[in-house]
Amino acid sequence: MKFLERQPSSKGPAQRFAGDAWVDMIAEGEAPSRLRAGVVRFAPCARTAWHRHSGGQTLHATEGFGLVQARDGKVRSSASPVVSR
Repeated sequence: MKFLERQPSSKGPAQRFAGDAWVDMIAEGEAPSRLRAGVVRFAPCARTAWHRHSGGQTLHATEGFGLVQARDGKVRSSASPVVSR
């Protein structure tokens, strides 16, 4: 894994986020790994568009809560700090 040099936060693109979100990429895996690690900060009421990750995803919430939809279609609220899908 390679840690990336700190860059200014970038605003999340409108096709991926509703509302204001800022993204900081912090690490990436070396080939053939597809690992990417980032920090995403959301303004109140902002969210991501519903999407999927073919290789799975682990989310670590530092504050607040979120909604997660599993492959079976069930949507659940998560106040837990770590959610894997």
